[in-house]
Amino acid sequence: MADNFCFFTKDTFIIKPPKKSPLLLRMVVLFFAMICGIYICSICLKQIGSRSSGPVTSVHVVERPCEAANIEPSEKHYLHFPKPKTFSRAECACNPVRFFAILSTQRSGSGWFETLLNSHMNISSNGEIFSVKARKSNASTILETLDKLYNLDFLTSASKNECTAAVGLKWMLNQGLLQHHEEIVEYFKRRGVSAIFLFRRNLLRRMVSILANSYDQNAKMLNGTHKSHVHSPVEAEILASYKPTINTTTLIANLNQVQDMAANALEYFKSTRHIILFYEDIIKNRTILNDVQDFLKVPRMDLHSRQVKIHKGPLSSQVENWSDVEKTLKGTSYESFLHADYKI
Repeated sequence: MADNFCFFTKDTFIIKPPKKSPLLLRMVVLFFAMICGIYICSICLKQIGSRSSGPVTSVHVVERPCEAANIEPSEKHYLHFPKPKTFSRAECACNPVRFFAILSTQRSGSGWFETLLNSHMNISSNGEIFSVKARKSNASTILETLDKLYNLDFLTSASKNECTAAVGLKWMLNQGLLQHHEEIVEYFKRRGVSAIFLFRRNLLRRMVSILANSYDQNAKMLNGTHKSHVHSPVEAEILASYKPTINTTTLIANLNQVQDMAANALEYFKSTRHIILFYEDIIKNRTILNDVQDFLKVPRMDLHSRQVKIHKGPLSSQVENWSDVEKTLKGTSYESFLHADYKI
């Protein structure tokens, strides 16, 4: 029995030391954990710092482009969603805008017509922008000015608080329009700009208005102030008291020049989307203004103007040398200008 009892001796049970020390492995794991902890903490600190200082600039938000619903494909070219640099359109950002230009000649009723358009809450027409010489010095400056205007960055008194649905300007034919017509026509077609032609049928009445306005620039009949347009019957009567003398020697040539200028403009811009209006027609039939609003695709409204017409009644009472004018125009294609063509 004593022989079956086992004793553990140093010869029968020997524990061998490990080949590698666990201390080195522990150090490696600890070092790795420290690196991970530092990295995670740095990420958290950056996120906390960005939240406290403002919006996270590193996040790129993709804006969905605005789209106009229920629009025919042929009309989409004329719809725009400007992004002004000088202000935010805010809730109006996705309200489509149409571009237009009133193309006319001086003293053809364009100022009165523009006030009618600007009485619409969604239309902004910005006046004779190209009366400033620097803006029409060459085709490049003209197109740059148009870009600024149609981007809604050309702020004038015509700018609306309501959502703008149509934006444009008043542009006289002699303000670089015909001189650079090729570049401008290409721009109109590329940007989808609609042209509103406004002319005067009776060019003799236009001439009387031009001569009277030119006289008042020096005479300043209204208490030393020159006004091209007035808002009271009293002021209109004062300005109408001047009766210009028309140079009959150059009368026919001047009428031909204006007529040719209008014909050239219509020929140059015939490939653009346009409408042709006459001042006398609007005076006689104000429903034509509904056609204009339909052309600009804006809701119909009653348009109004505070401007008062200056020259009223027959031309014979407005021209100093009327008998000479009559003799000059009788038997010509302009004879019809001698007679009243509308009543005010």
